Amino acid sequence: MGREFKSENGSPASKQNVTYETVTEHNKRDDQWIVINNKVYDVTKFAKKHPGGAKILNHYAGEDATDAWVAFHNDKEKVTKYLNALYIGDLIDPPLTSLKEDFRSLRKLVEDNGWLKPEPLFFICHFLHVVLFEAAAVCLLRYFGTSWPMVLLAVLFMTISQAQAGWTQHDYGHHSVFPDMKRSHIFHHLTVGFMKGASSHWWNFRHFQHHAKPNIIRKDPDIEVAYLFLIGDKLPVEFGKKKKGFMPYQWQHRYFFLVGPPLLLPLYFHFEILYFCIKRRDWLDLALSIGFFLRFFYLFTPFFGGWGTFSFYMGIRFVESHWFTWVTQMSHLPNVVDRDSKDMDWFSLQLRSSCNVHQSWFNDWFTGHLNYQIEHHLFPTMPRCNFHKVAPLVQSLCKKHGIEYCSKTLFTACADIVSMLKKSGQLWYDAYNE
Repeated sequence: MGREFKSENGSPASKQNVTYETVTEHNKRDDQWIVINNKVYDVTKFAKKHPGGAKILNHYAGEDATDAWVAFHNDKEKVTKYLNALYIGDLIDPPLTSLKEDFRSLRKLVEDNGWLKPEPLFFICHFLHVVLFEAAAVCLLRYFGTSWPMVLLAVLFMTISQAQAGWTQHDYGHHSVFPDMKRSHIFHHLTVGFMKGASSHWWNFRHFQHHAKPNIIRKDPDIEVAYLFLIGDKLPVEFGKKKKGFMPYQWQHRYFFLVGPPLLLPLYFHFEILYFCIKRRDWLDLALSIGFFLRFFYLFTPFFGGWGTFSFYMGIRFVESHWFTWVTQMSHLPNVVDRDSKDMDWFSLQLRSSCNVHQSWFNDWFTGHLNYQIEHHLFPTMPRCNFHKVAPLVQSLCKKHGIEYCSKTLFTACADIVSMLKKSGQLWYDAYNE
């Protein structure tokens, strides 16, 4: 049985002799065990110190988190040193399947081929084109004036700059630009804060939860929208039978065009980021966000004055919000939305909740390579310019194990959001009126 000792939360454990059934019992907020590479760790107290946030560890409590841990961490040797203090014992009956083995072999192939290594030239060129579009907007107004055609063209240039800056900060946030965490964190703060006016810690808090458990109710913040919309097949029926809901959801596929894409960036994100920074006393991110607005008003107040610049800014955010909403939601919302499934492996979870949009130079640029959503979710630290290399191998693995690999046209992917909203709204309405 091995020697007895106390785990981090004081419960006894037997070193070298921990069963998976025992692990699954430790799945509460005040009692969290996880499995990584067949080693069991008590992360109950460490969760609050976890750089990626406590909730990610909470979401995997009582589970095998190996593939998620490998996917998120570039600096595995450094992180493993922290895990040593949390070690309980070895797992004697790992829940290994042929699919898990095949995916881990694919992961090894990806690493051996160097597809996870940063591609400096690609990211330098992308960063420069973000800056050039902003500079073009300023030069346009300076040399050609503020007639309506020039203002609209400047809005277009700034929208492109801001949308592409959003994809850039996404790269830094996923640590796919630099091999070390320090530079990744610094540049993420600068790009999402000083270039976008948002918060790095706020983005990490939301986005890594989304990646850890995509489309899982109460674990993916991107689908926690029941105050406006109900999505999927199960949640609308649950709400309908319990007579719950705040909106006439049977019409949500229509009012989505009024309160979804138009308002997400201009209103909701501004208030949420401000609330997040103040609540957590995140003064650095708040200062960088303020720095963005100071820079923006410094550049454009000479052309429009104070309120005119504010209107110019909101116009940019209004257009960008449509771009951002459709691109980020088209690959997830129409897919399966469900409660957590403890026995679902990493590969199956990501494929079930994600779909791709067909590859083209425009789709790659327009979506920031999020048209490769499946590959991005399987390998979140992979530089996006390498997604096309691994995509055929992922398709082969799906074919071998009978898993659907879904890829659509850009139009179909966006249209499916509306179709899903219509179907889900009708499910709620029918259940509510039974």
